[in-house]
Amino acid sequence: MVGRIRIGLGLLWVAIGLSALLPWLYLGMKTGLYEPWRLRRWCHGLILRALGFRIHVHGELASQRPLLVASNHISWTDVMVLASFNNVSFIAKSEMAGWPLIGWLTRLQRCVFVERDRKRKSGEQAGEIAGRLAAGDAMVLFAEGTTGDGNLLLPFKSTLFGAAELAIAEGGAEKVFIQPVAISYTRLQGLPMGRQHRPVAAWIGDQDLVPHMKDLLAEGAVDVEVHFGEPIEFSAGSSRKETAREVEEHVRAMMNQALRDPRR
Repeated sequence: MVGRIRIGLGLLWVAIGLSALLPWLYLGMKTGLYEPWRLRRWCHGLILRALGFRIHVHGELASQRPLLVASNHISWTDVMVLASFNNVSFIAKSEMAGWPLIGWLTRLQRCVFVERDRKRKSGEQAGEIAGRLAAGDAMVLFAEGTTGDGNLLLPFKSTLFGAAELAIAEGGAEKVFIQPVAISYTRLQGLPMGRQHRPVAAWIGDQDLVPHMKDLLAEGAVDVEVHFGEPIEFSAGSSRKETAREVEEHVRAMMNQALRDPRR
């Protein structure tokens, strides 16, 4: 019964808030009269509050540009978590564009959708990402290429760092800064999550979105930690594979720290 009340109140909160924000957000995005980055942040924050999420940030987004943010990936909520306090855009697989809610959230952040199975499109897509990096946009890359269960970090795919190479080769940048970021879901209703409970927040594989969203609304009070590492310089002579491994190790260390000692 309590869970149903939480779901109803959460959906009502989102409906009222978005109905007030979306017209102004749409106007800014369509006309270009103003950059609605604050409105985007408010939209994400509104949904997170409805879910009962509490965000704890350690460090900050780097000021250096061009900036590629390399993060682990646990759930569809990761986009909202990072975008609720940063002006960032995302690199995501193309099928996400048609997903309910998630597709809207990623388009809201001026996402670049990548068709990984179409090699003829890969150069064009990498060029778009490189252009955005060179223009000063902070681009977030979920470097595992898929979602994990929140307990273990999956290997980072070095091919996904190709945009950094292209930003140097064709975008005119001398170097690209790659910042490791770790997202960890650490507490549920105030109590530290154990290994068996962390998948509550995770959204893995072919799991249906709507039931998972309802479960999160019913649970409420999820604590999320976001740890920002020091940026790593990537230049013309850098190895993509070595850089991917180095960034992966930094993210793993920050993630393990958060899981061992969850903070409020």
